[in-house]
Amino acid sequence: MAGGETLFVHFLGTAGALPTPNRNPSCIMIRRGSDTLLFDCGEGAQQQMMRAKTGFTVNAIFVTHWHADHYLGIFGLVETMAFNGRTEPLTIYGPSGVDGFVEIIHRLTPKIPFVLSAVEVADGDVTLFDGYSVMAFKTYHGLESVGYILEEDMRPGRFNREEAVALGVPPGPLFGKLQRGESVRIVRDGAEVVISPEQVMGERRRGRKVVYTGDTRPVKNKNDLLEGADLLIHEATFDEEEGSARAKEVWHSTAREAGMVAAAVHPKILALVHFSSRYTSTANHLQDAREFFDGEIVAPADLSVIEIPFSDV
Repeated sequence: MAGGETLFVHFLGTAGALPTPNRNPSCIMIRRGSDTLLFDCGEGAQQQMMRAKTGFTVNAIFVTHWHADHYLGIFGLVETMAFNGRTEPLTIYGPSGVDGFVEIIHRLTPKIPFVLSAVEVADGDVTLFDGYSVMAFKTYHGLESVGYILEEDMRPGRFNREEAVALGVPPGPLFGKLQRGESVRIVRDGAEVVISPEQVMGERRRGRKVVYTGDTRPVKNKNDLLEGADLLIHEATFDEEEGSARAKEVWHSTAREAGMVAAAVHPKILALVHFSSRYTSTANHLQDAREFFDGEIVAPADLSVIEIPFSDV
């Protein structure tokens, strides 16, 4: 992968099932380098894209489940793409039912000028992209549902310039070859010597990782998969004071439960989303999550953006 790829997470919709004057239904946009992926696409997503000035060049859409607040925006977005003359294929990924959903779009919009296809995903399925992948994992929302993990490929280790020079490698193009994983030949003390990347490169470093749960009860059996994310986006429909019993009844999570998950899987940042329309403030949600998780916790407003930097390790 290119070492300088940016990674931005746009919170286009952070409301629960019902929109509010300040929050749209679920829609998370992740922009990695020149790629743009949507995770859920609730109604009004197009307007949020315009407000965020992201454009409509979406490479793929990942749906977590078939509740309308997570997919209604796809109809209008496809219409707009068609109107704008898109020709690149678009794939919609989702749990069982995605084939029927795409068939409905084709019936309602028969003249789509690009290939619109469906891919059904289930627990453990991985979709490969250039330099990263998206894995689906099972969630618990009272119907078939999945969350998604976007994770970059491993990165090369750090280049030890001093060691390379000590071994006799002259600064210049040979440095680049070693960093790309190629062995190089040099002449040292009158003899040809092969220098391998392992001699001058440190341990490979992990790529960046973003986890999005969609709607779910706390996921407690996937700790190994969710572990160590740079950003965990976890639903927190209710605070503890008003919604503990209600959350269990309707297969959602409280902010306190989101904090418990974060405490178990150690993300750098926990982002709470999917707030019920009954709340005008997220102060209680943040307080509840902090009971268990002492890392950074945010409750993003719509159109908030988080940039994920590269890790040093």
